[in-house]
Amino acid sequence: MFYKELLSTIAIAITLIAFIPYIRSIIRGTIKPHVFSWLIWGITTFVVFLAQLQDNAGVGAWPIGVSGVITLFIALLAFLKRGDITITSLDWIFFIAAISSLPFWYFTSDPLWAVVILTIVDLLGFGPTIRKSYDHPFSESLLFFSLFAARNFIVIMALEYYSMTTVLFPLVIAIACTLLIIMIIYRRRSVNFH
Repeated sequence: MFYKELLSTIAIAITLIAFIPYIRSIIRGTIKPHVFSWLIWGITTFVVFLAQLQDNAGVGAWPIGVSGVITLFIALLAFLKRGDITITSLDWIFFIAAISSLPFWYFTSDPLWAVVILTIVDLLGFGPTIRKSYDHPFSESLLFFSLFAARNFIVIMALEYYSMTTVLFPLVIAIACTLLIIMIIYRRRSVNFH
């Protein structure tokens, strides 16, 4: 059990290490996060945390909960600091899908369905950030998304109980962060060569 608590503590520390410079960069105006991506990610992450707790994830769920709260704070900062607040019809669809997972979970009484829906919505929440990062590849932090990929792999190791409900979200998000990093690196190289 101590091993799981240690891994959870490490994952929370990585979460804070990733977020603190990211938040500073938002305040300085060097990073301009997409407000709806962060709002969607905050909602989905926090609800997944609740579903993981219901499915006995234990201390392994705590980094996800901490991340959810901080992510919602970043959405607020993105709005206040006038990050990318371009909101499309598709962004609204992602947002409504994120909110709709709550009644679905309630009616099915199965946290797995909420996690599946929220994981899909969270992936879709990458859409505005991918679009923005493709056009402006220096507007996001590679370190931030690298730390989050690593953090999610550690979260998986820290889980006290392994099931689709507890593993799906951190695994898929780690992979998504990795793919985003690859795309940003590719675009940065393309921009620098032109």
